[in-house]
Amino acid sequence: MIWRKNHLNDKQYINFLSVVVGIVAGIAAVIIKNSVHFIQSLLTKEFAVDLHNYLYFAYPTIGIFLVYILAHYFIRHRIGHGIPTVLYAISKDNGYIPRHNMFSSIIASALTVGFGGSVGLEGPTVATGSAWGSSIGRLARLNRKQTMLLIACSGAAAMSAIFKAPIAATVFVLEVLMIDLTMASIVPLLFASVSGALTTYLFLGQNVVYTFDITQNFVMQQVWYYIGVGVLAGIVSVYFARMYKYLQSQFDKLKKPITRWIIGVSILGLLIFLFPSLYGEGYDAINKALEGNYEYLFTNSMFYELRNETWAILSLFILVIFFKVIATSATFGAGGIGGIFAPTLFMGANTGLFYAKVIETTGIENLPEANFAFAGMAGLIAGVLHAPLTAIFLIAQTTGGYKLIMPLMIVSATSYAIVRIFEGYSVYTYQLARRGELFTHNKDQVILSMMSVRNLIETDFTTISPDAYLGDLVKKIAVSKRNIIPVLGGDNELLGIIFINDIRHIMFKRELYEKIEVQDLMFMPAPIVDPNESMEEVARKFQQTSHYNLPVMRDGKYYGFVSRANVFSSYRKMIRDFSEE
Repeated sequence: MIWRKNHLNDKQYINFLSVVVGIVAGIAAVIIKNSVHFIQSLLTKEFAVDLHNYLYFAYPTIGIFLVYILAHYFIRHRIGHGIPTVLYAISKDNGYIPRHNMFSSIIASALTVGFGGSVGLEGPTVATGSAWGSSIGRLARLNRKQTMLLIACSGAAAMSAIFKAPIAATVFVLEVLMIDLTMASIVPLLFASVSGALTTYLFLGQNVVYTFDITQNFVMQQVWYYIGVGVLAGIVSVYFARMYKYLQSQFDKLKKPITRWIIGVSILGLLIFLFPSLYGEGYDAINKALEGNYEYLFTNSMFYELRNETWAILSLFILVIFFKVIATSATFGAGGIGGIFAPTLFMGANTGLFYAKVIETTGIENLPEANFAFAGMAGLIAGVLHAPLTAIFLIAQTTGGYKLIMPLMIVSATSYAIVRIFEGYSVYTYQLARRGELFTHNKDQVILSMMSVRNLIETDFTTISPDAYLGDLVKKIAVSKRNIIPVLGGDNELLGIIFINDIRHIMFKRELYEKIEVQDLMFMPAPIVDPNESMEEVARKFQQTSHYNLPVMRDGKYYGFVSRANVFSSYRKMIRDFSEE
C-alpha cells in the first residue's frame, strides 16, 4: 500500500485492479463452464437418442439436494441468485458481497445445472466475479465509489468471459447494473472486459459461443416479418416476467425448505422427463435452433416417433416455450442456483424458430428459419432483461452475426417497446424497485437509495416523562440544545413532543410550575419516520411538511429524530463524492 501511494495514482491503481479482477472472473467462467459440461457428459452420454429415460426425473432432485447440503451444512449462509445479489450490494450494501460467493456460486450452480436444473450459468458467474471484486476492493482499501466500480468491472469481465463478448459485457454493465458511463469508468470496464475474454480465449479458444452461419442476408422485404417476431418476443417476454414473478411469490409462501424442495424438484423432474430439451442451460438446443434444426425437441423424448409430423413440431414448440419459465422457476423454488440469461436465450431461439415455421407452414413465405431463431434470442433478452442494447451486441458477438445487425435492432426495439407497456421493471429489478432500493441512472434516486435513515438519526434531544410538571420541563429546556423535547413513557415509548416555541407564553410564570403537567402540553407529531424507511420517502415527507425535524420510531419505540438540515448536508456530500471523476 505504501509503494502504491508513492508510485500509482487512483486511476492507475483502478486500471491495474480491473485487469486483476478481469483475469479472476475469466478463470471463474472457465471453471464453471467446464464443470457443468463434465457433469452433464458424465450423466447423459450413454442415453439413447430415440428413447426417453427416467433418470431425467431423478437427476435434478439429486443436484438440488446437493446444493441444499452445501448451503446449510458447509457454507451456512444463503448463496443468493447472481445478478440480483450484485444489484442489492451496489444499491444498499455499499458494495459488500459475502466472501463465500467467491466460490459458493460456482459450486452450487455447477451442481444445479449439471444435474439438469433448467437455469443458466451467467448470473452465478457474474456473482462470483463481483464477489471477488468486492473482496479485492476491501483488501485494497478502496472507497465506496471505487469499490462499486470494481464490482462493475468484475461483472463486465464475467459476462465477457462466459459469452466471449467484451463489447456486450460493457453495455450490460451500463444497462443492467446501472453504472454511469464516465471517463472514470469506461477505461477500467474495457480493461476488465478484455481481460476476461482473453482469459477465456486462452483456455477455451476464440470460437463463438453459439455457432451461426448466415446463409441468407437481411432483405428489406422481410422487415414486417421481423417486426412480427419482435411483437411475439415482446408478448413471450411479458409472459416470462409475470409467470416468473407469480411462481416465485408462490414458492416464497412455503416456509419450510423441504416443502419447497419436494414441490420444486417434482415439477422440474416431470417437465424434464416429458421435454428433455429443458434439461440444463440448453446450450446444445440453442445451437441446433440456430441451424434451423428442431430435432432437439424430440431427442430422448417419448414423442420421438412424431418428429416428422408438422403438428407435433409446432405443438412441442409451444409447450417448450410455455414450460421453460415454469421449469426455471421450479429450479429456483426448489433451492437451485443459477441465472435466467440462458433460459431467456433458449426461449428466444425457440420463439423465433417457431414463428418462422408457422409462416412457412401456412404457405405465406419461406423464411430463413435460422435467422429468425437468431433474432428471437435478441427479442427475449431485450424484453425480459429490459436491455435492448445488450441484446443487440450480445447476440451479434456470441454468434458472429454482425451482418444481421439490422434485424437485431428491429426485433430488440419492438420487443422492448411492447414489454414497457406492461412491465415497468425487469425480473432482476422488480423486487428492489418495490422496496425503493433500486440503483438507477437517476442520480437523485441513486443518492437517496444509498442513504440510510439509521445513519442519520440524531439522539441529542433532552427527554422528559409525561407525569412531570412545567417546572421540571423548564429545567430540561435550560440544559437542552434543541427546540424539541420528546415525551417518553415506559420502555422508551414516544408519547408525544413539546415545541419550546409553543410554551414560551407560560415558561416564566412560576405560579404554574406545579399546576400544569407535561402531558397537557404535549402532542403526537406527524408524520413519523420508520428507521427502515427509504430516504426517498423521508425526503417526500419533508417536502410535504414545513417540519425541520421528524421523529423516528417503530412499534411505538423512540429512536431519535432525523433533521432536514442533516439529510440535506449528507445528500450534498454524497452527490459531490458520487459525481467526482
